Amino acid sequence: MIKRYFPPVRETVLVVVITFVFLLLTAACIGLRPEHFLMAGLFFVLFFAGKTTRKLAVALLPFIIFGVSYDWMRVYPNYQVNPIDVQGLYEAEKSLFGISVNGVTLIPCEYFAIHHWSVADFFAGVFYLCWVPVPIAFGLWLYLKGDRRMYLRFAMVFLLVNLIGFAGYYIHPAAPPWYAMNYGFEAMLDTPGNVAGLGRFDELMGCTIFNSIYGRNANVFAAVPSLHAAYMVVALAYAIMNRCKGWLIALFAFIMVGIWCTAVYSGHHYLIDVLLGISCALLGILVFEKGLMKWGAFKRFFERYSKYVE
Repeated sequence: MIKRYFPPVRETVLVVVITFVFLLLTAACIGLRPEHFLMAGLFFVLFFAGKTTRKLAVALLPFIIFGVSYDWMRVYPNYQVNPIDVQGLYEAEKSLFGISVNGVTLIPCEYFAIHHWSVADFFAGVFYLCWVPVPIAFGLWLYLKGDRRMYLRFAMVFLLVNLIGFAGYYIHPAAPPWYAMNYGFEAMLDTPGNVAGLGRFDELMGCTIFNSIYGRNANVFAAVPSLHAAYMVVALAYAIMNRCKGWLIALFAFIMVGIWCTAVYSGHHYLIDVLLGISCALLGILVFEKGLMKWGAFKRFFERYSKYVE
């Protein structure tokens, strides 16, 4: 009876070997942290607990690959590949979207650093806490309601958009607005992460949510494109493709625009970053739906993947 639910030997060996190699390479290249063991342990539990949870474990692979890819950028930081843009992006933002205040031109982030409101600070924090949880929750909802093919399309586009964004980080390493506002235009590689305007949410709520998130940022020169701006574009697009309820589409659109505004209001991204993030999401959707899904080899892979998790 137990054997019926245990994965085939080939799959078992493959999972064990890949997990062991992942932990070994991570330990050697960037150092193991508790979350690495947590991720590996959770995958093992899901994969070996039973047939139903094994399908879920395999279905979650696009999100796992996303997390591993982001973490592994520590191995060879983007600022070792190309020069860091600090001043050029700041000047471009000022030229395109500058706001004149008493004869002085400010970038939007500088304007909001001076002019901010408690209500806006509260909603900014709420919106920014949605940027990853809401898309992942949407994907799990698609999976659990049985629409596995749509789930996989969404999950794989989510991964593709991230990989395009990560490539952007290496092509054009760039400092966020708060860096130029606080440190000027000289790139200092040991600069710690900064909570910027989101610190006002922590102060308002008497917590350290964003301080704990941004205090661990290992590379502050990965601002272009803004993937914060991209994720909800992907979620909204697939909610529309899935013909979800109107209220859900409206909610996603509201959160999406809220995240765009927060990115600038908080000083974490230029408007240029946000526009490039939106473009990154649209490019990922287009490449996947009109390119990869029309390619025979990938389409066959997608069909096999879909059948495995159904």
